[in-house]
Amino acid sequence: MATGETGFEDVMFDLISVQYHSLKAGHDYGQYVRDAENAGLDDVAGFFREVMDGDSQRAARCHQFLAKLSGTDQAGPAAQ
Repeated sequence: MATGETGFEDVMFDLISVQYHSLKAGHDYGQYVRDAENAGLDDVAGFFREVMDGDSQRAARCHQFLAKLSGTDQAGPAAQ
């Protein structure tokens, strides 16, 4: 088993985990944007916004996959 693998296959759990971490990071990045703006670093604030947008898109994609897999055998134990 490779490092980081649990041996527990559950696609729904994996998607939920990625979605959660993306949304959590996006929340944190909001503070980073404010910090950069308060420091007068608009280019850095812009970078943080780009990162935040990437996580927002990732969370939305997870949401689409979760809807698609909901109620299917491929979803794994979390959906049963």
